[in-house]
Amino acid sequence: MIEVLFFARLREALGLSRLTLELDAPITVARLKELLAARGTAWQQALGQCQVLAAVNQEMVGEATLIRPGDEVALFPPATGG
Repeated sequence: MIEVLFFARLREALGLSRLTLELDAPITVARLKELLAARGTAWQQALGQCQVLAAVNQEMVGEATLIRPGDEVALFPPATGG
């Protein structure tokens, strides 16, 4: 099982801040995003509108990083400054 946390625009678009998923084997961050996008139109739009960054166990990671059962994954849009 993994815990997926959604922040900023993603949390607003999806209407939830966290989701628990069953995970029997490691998957990549990219694959997790694909699985989430397959949940429906709102998910596709939220995850596809801009680059979505990820952190696993509070450490920034890339698309090829493996997520293992027990991990916490945070998904969020890039921060903008001004």
